[in-house]
Amino acid sequence: MKVKICGITNIKDALHAIHAGADALGFVFYAKSPRFISPHDAKQIIDQLPPFVEKVGLFVNHSAKEIEQISCDSHITLAQIHFDVDQAFLEQIHFPTLPVVRAARAEDIERFSERYRLVDAYCEAYGGSGKRLNLEWFEGVDCSKIILAGGLSMDTIEEVRKYGFYGVDVSSGTEKQKGIKDPQKVEGFIAHAKSL
Repeated sequence: MKVKICGITNIKDALHAIHAGADALGFVFYAKSPRFISPHDAKQIIDQLPPFVEKVGLFVNHSAKEIEQISCDSHITLAQIHFDVDQAFLEQIHFPTLPVVRAARAEDIERFSERYRLVDAYCEAYGGSGKRLNLEWFEGVDCSKIILAGGLSMDTIEEVRKYGFYGVDVSSGTEKQKGIKDPQKVEGFIAHAKSL
């Protein structure tokens, strides 16, 4: 199972997550988030990272043009679109994208079912809320293109084993405080997820 550690704000946390086995790192370009990082500061971190690690930028309420510009400026490799958009909007972005489904009910998880997408619990705030999804919604669903987010931690990751998710995305579940990772939680989470 692929693992993304989101809410990276410093090089120490970034390198530790990679050495612990993370497949992707997330950088939050949403100014209202306590995990916000500027494109310039994200680039400073990204330019020091080893190859073959996905660098994901999280966008909220940006225009397609802004997403493209920030993606190029920061050197991320994938734009995570963390607000409600349709396929037409995604096609305006000439850069690899990952749509996010903020699921409020079971039928929401079928949005963008033809492509890889991240499914998170719906809440008013965007990202890192720790709110969990109802796993029963995934019963009988092909989860091979779903990256699950929302309320995951070392203690809850075991519960997702049977669904066959492509990957998991964690932020608050690996933190010491908002924007700062707890090394033991990061290591434990990745080890548990990779054993699934």
